[in-house]
Amino acid sequence: MTNLLENLPKQQIVPKIYQKLPESPGIYVFFKDGFPIYIGKAINLKRRVSSYFDLNLETKTARMISEADELSVIKVESELEALLLEAKLIRLYMPKYNIISKDDKHPLYIQITKEKYPRIITARKIAENQKNLAFYGPFPFSNNVRSVLKMIRRIFPFSDHNLGTRPCLYSHIGLCNPCPSEINQITDYGLKIMETKKYRLNIRRIKSILDGHVDKVKTNLEKEMENASKNQDYELAGQIRDRIEKIEYITRPQMPTEFYMQNPNLYEDQRKFEIGEFSELIKNYKRSLPSNGKFKINNLSRIECYDVAHLAGTNATASMVTFINGEADKSFYRHFRIRQEKGNSDIDSMREIVARRIKHLEDWGKPDLIIVDGGVAQVNAFTCVLQANKVMIPVVGIAKHPDRLIINDQKIKLEGKVLNLVSRIRDEAHRFARVYHHELVSRSLVN
Repeated sequence: MTNLLENLPKQQIVPKIYQKLPESPGIYVFFKDGFPIYIGKAINLKRRVSSYFDLNLETKTARMISEADELSVIKVESELEALLLEAKLIRLYMPKYNIISKDDKHPLYIQITKEKYPRIITARKIAENQKNLAFYGPFPFSNNVRSVLKMIRRIFPFSDHNLGTRPCLYSHIGLCNPCPSEINQITDYGLKIMETKKYRLNIRRIKSILDGHVDKVKTNLEKEMENASKNQDYELAGQIRDRIEKIEYITRPQMPTEFYMQNPNLYEDQRKFEIGEFSELIKNYKRSLPSNGKFKINNLSRIECYDVAHLAGTNATASMVTFINGEADKSFYRHFRIRQEKGNSDIDSMREIVARRIKHLEDWGKPDLIIVDGGVAQVNAFTCVLQANKVMIPVVGIAKHPDRLIINDQKIKLEGKVLNLVSRIRDEAHRFARVYHHELVSRSLVN
């Protein structure tokens, strides 16, 4: 506890203090005389903290801001990670304004019951004599908790109801599958055991996610997907792949919350380490990069990543995301609307994108490395256009399942910190491409 208070860099609260804060998920702490008086979480730290300096604050919030003299922030990887770290810090420090928030109601907990068919429920208070597999909290805002559980439930369905004589409503929309009430009515012993194991596996995986062991869950799912593919059960493999992608969407590789408490600068340290590891990997394969070694890699401070999104060739779009020193810099993000007729050809789309990109090397800046979402063909498409225009920027590809880097015709399995960095960049390019694609689809439907 003391170590965290001593290690947290504190900023004196001055007008517009929020302007220099990062636009990333994290925890913010308001202090008075060196003690935390309020701890909160944010998807975007800069935007969230700026809201506290609005003129129209509620009475309690205005009082808290008037008392606070210092502010600290801890950047994390995802909303889920911020939620869990916030709960742990509140439980540890019990800040004054967290305790009296929400009109003095009890804070919310996530509870995994210890039953034949464990339920995942929220509760305002955990009874001391109540048996639980696990519980998490307190969480000061119920909307945050329910939002996270809603996302998790779409990946791993679970029950939040007592046993009944018929399947629950949620079982009909796949959010309680298999439903314990339905399992309980099965007379075939073998089938009943199989469905019970399936349900309990979902619960174990949810517990692992809430404990911060996301990588372990993803690894197990990837093994299941490979086995399903080997057995030519492609429908099952596709379902598992969708689960993996949803997990990647709601979270990033997580660090145990204790690590952040020991080192509040862990986020920045991780970024530096990731960039260092990635730079070393690229240097080792410099001769294999598709620009014949005519470039110099001093560092990878600026990385651009490109992805394409379309629906059977219609409303084809592409994204360019830019990471500076391992951090997304949205001021350099760009959307492309694919003009060429073969919208379903990722190769032709890549050629079009790079031809348009090189026209803006001066006003948009020049990257140290380009990553394209795809394999050898996509890398070659990008590289050929660059070389034809005498632009020497190294290009690599990123392929999925398992994640591997494509350098020329070599496939390099990604692990550890490099995997964290590259997959984070790739996932952001994928997300940004789909945002514009969905916007174009919506427009076409309206028109």
